[in-house]
Amino acid sequence: MLHKTRFAGMLVLGVALLSASARAGDLSANLKKGTPDLKSAQALAFGPEGILFVGDPQGAAVFAIATGDQKPAASSGPLKVEGLDEKVAAMLGTNTKGIRFTDLAVNPASGNAYLSVMRGSGPDANPVLIRVEHSGRIAEFPLKDVPFAKVTLPNPGKNRAQAITKLAFVKDRVIVAGLSNEEWASNLRSIPFPFTDADKGASVQIYHGSHGRFETNAPVRTFVAYDIDGEPNILAAYTCTPLVRIPVSQLKPGERVKGTTIAELGNRNNPLDMIVYQKDGKDFILLANSSRGVMKITTDNIDKASGIAAPVKDKAGLGYETLAGLQGVEQLDRLDKGHALLLVRTPSGVNLDTIALP
Repeated sequence: MLHKTRFAGMLVLGVALLSASARAGDLSANLKKGTPDLKSAQALAFGPEGILFVGDPQGAAVFAIATGDQKPAASSGPLKVEGLDEKVAAMLGTNTKGIRFTDLAVNPASGNAYLSVMRGSGPDANPVLIRVEHSGRIAEFPLKDVPFAKVTLPNPGKNRAQAITKLAFVKDRVIVAGLSNEEWASNLRSIPFPFTDADKGASVQIYHGSHGRFETNAPVRTFVAYDIDGEPNILAAYTCTPLVRIPVSQLKPGERVKGTTIAELGNRNNPLDMIVYQKDGKDFILLANSSRGVMKITTDNIDKASGIAAPVKDKAGLGYETLAGLQGVEQLDRLDKGHALLLVRTPSGVNLDTIALP
């Protein structure tokens, strides 16, 4: 029988996912108070105890920051903020052209949303973390005198913007995707938490059906962690748009891992963000894209997918439907069991919106 557990980069049941050596209440004690020297803020993910993991590609580092945000919100229901870009820009003393949202993560302990923002452009841009409470209150999360830990990646690639593209907390470790300086540059690291040191990670090769070739230098754009037959796997989406299955057990230092391409979702497209959820007793993947909208992808027979290893003109593998009503979605995360929180770009600006999971 196929056993599947949803991790999806956010932990609705985070405490239940911890190993015996990392029980709730123990992890924050490993963080020391100070000011994280973030050079950029790209990927976000929550672990237990309200700990926020922040990927800093420019600094080639991952930070674990104790937010102290563990009290469930007094109010429930949809979280909606219209004109989020205008409100955040005004709070930071700039205009909407002076900020860029880079990721969204919901804290499962409180239901509050966190956004990573770059203020400014180019080498002078500064990272900012924003918290949006369920009430709609928006505030900058201060990065001075907070409990934190940092781990530095030993072999980042020259393209620092892609040194970290996505991360997730899975059971007792942080999975980090990006590009390294290895011959096979596409890299996945499995870093135990609490942090000690990061290793060189595993290099990944995939077969890209729409390109008709094997690739080792394409970065994972977004991913979720997902159990298949009781074994944790990474479901990774790449540009143009193969969906690849990679067992977490293979993510060992220096290993060259060959992923299994289980779907080709259509070319001329960049995947942006994805979650896994359950509906009517079945599991689905929700994937936001740059040019192909939001896809609802079935996981039926995912355990039997033998892999795509021949050229594909457009689509193959796992089936999906495009959700016509969802336009301009740039980031998404699970808000609760039945809802997703979306960062949506419209002609008039950027909004936070809540939808029922389709």
